[in-house]
Amino acid sequence: MARKDSVELSEYEKQRQANIAQRDSLLKQLALDAAQAGLGPGQKPKPAKSASSQKKKPAVKKVKEENLPRRTSSRIAGLEADSEVAKRKAEDEYVAAKEAERVKRQRVSGPLDLSEVVVAGKEWDKNENFLVDVVSRGANPYERTFGEQEVKNTTDKELRALREKMSGLELYDGFEPNRIKITPERIYSLGFHPTPEKPLIFAGDKMGNLGLFDASQTKATVKSEKVKSEDQDEDEEDDDPDPNITSFKLHTRTISSFQFSPVDPSHLYTASYDSSLRLLDLNASNSTEIYAPEDTSLDEPLSGVELDPHSPHILYFSRLDGHVGRTDTRAAPTTADVFELSEKKIGGFSLNPSHPHFLATASLDRTMRLWDLRTLSGSKNARSSSKLPALAGEHESRLSVSHAAFNSAGQVATASYDDTVKVYTFDDMGSWAPGRKLTAQEMAPSSVIRHNNQTGRWVTILRAQWQLRPADSVQRFCIGNMNRFVDIYTSKGEQLAQLGGDGITAVPAVAQFHPTNDWVAAGTASGKLCLWM
Repeated sequence: MARKDSVELSEYEKQRQANIAQRDSLLKQLALDAAQAGLGPGQKPKPAKSASSQKKKPAVKKVKEENLPRRTSSRIAGLEADSEVAKRKAEDEYVAAKEAERVKRQRVSGPLDLSEVVVAGKEWDKNENFLVDVVSRGANPYERTFGEQEVKNTTDKELRALREKMSGLELYDGFEPNRIKITPERIYSLGFHPTPEKPLIFAGDKMGNLGLFDASQTKATVKSEKVKSEDQDEDEEDDDPDPNITSFKLHTRTISSFQFSPVDPSHLYTASYDSSLRLLDLNASNSTEIYAPEDTSLDEPLSGVELDPHSPHILYFSRLDGHVGRTDTRAAPTTADVFELSEKKIGGFSLNPSHPHFLATASLDRTMRLWDLRTLSGSKNARSSSKLPALAGEHESRLSVSHAAFNSAGQVATASYDDTVKVYTFDDMGSWAPGRKLTAQEMAPSSVIRHNNQTGRWVTILRAQWQLRPADSVQRFCIGNMNRFVDIYTSKGEQLAQLGGDGITAVPAVAQFHPTNDWVAAGTASGKLCLWM
């Protein structure tokens, strides 16, 4: 029997298909009628995308979440849900978390042993420490504004010799700058130990860590030390080890400034945003608090510290609220004379090394002021615990002045946000009578240098820092350059060098001279160190 080509449909299936065909026909007819009447949806042309619509939508700002305690199960703890006990438990946990956060930021008042506050790097050994043998606008990375051609074109013989000498400083080749991470966080303060025997660099960072780096070390000595300490086989040695660096947690907030004692180079005084001054004794391997407000809840961040070179027990410090204080290290840690010298932030101050009764301050109110501490006048008030020193004179810049630094010749260098570095020259200050008032002409800067000081949010403020005792008696200072260099100038505003080199991947903003040797160090926002010798 031959197979049928098609299967015969049932009556039900025939009726179902007929209904479908009838429905489709009706829908088509309705669509045609609507189109003829102008009621149907027409195809609209796609609108051209406007420039505004093509712009990226602004990123939604993330709301910083409060660090709350981790939730725990009341049922597992045997507590009835929504009971008073459970509520008290949640409240206690919240209060405990907030208290822990507050304690974390509060300064440590007691003495610190260096072996207990090492946070990174080589372990500290009192018997084998480093002293045993002794943006933004206009920033164009790596674009030089001073170089070999400027040195060759110098006609003055003495200036040319000095430029050749300073431009001849070479970037430290013991380790690449990217590998010398002297502090865990952004560097705010930096300086050399005063010994001329070898370069020992100290740096303070944003979180209160103090880093130490001995630039006399070599890769060979580092490898041998690691072999001894880790009992490694010579075949397993690292051919390219990282440098030995030690960091201490001395403060709970930014170390804004530090200075070595002029009579004892093993004593280092540090100032911090945690409102305290501390003395780090490298020989005794401890750090003690020498000044802080009596009320631990007071927030009085310190922006600078300097010692009186004629009275080493007398320390001066500046605060971000416009005050300058004076304390004696032999007195109680809460004792200080405080002067209100500005209604706004004082970013930096400096004592005249030769005549320390003269004080220069730089403020957010756009002024550089010169004070005479020999003459005190006025009355004490709630904001100033002492009479105010005499104002010898002031000079106002177009924008805020971030720092003021004295040299031994009586000159003050300032850096301000009007993109200038100014040098003020005050002749024969030793002969000035107490309370002398300077004229506007006497307060005018003797040199004005155009310099990009627009650091922005992520780069530490640029500061001009003098070489304390130059061997050739030529006064000079260094300052970071936003193009990832360090500039060196004389007190007359003549540029001597622009130091750079391979491997510098960030702005060396915090620059400092060695007191006597022609060594320059600079730190970056990532805690890295650059060194020229």
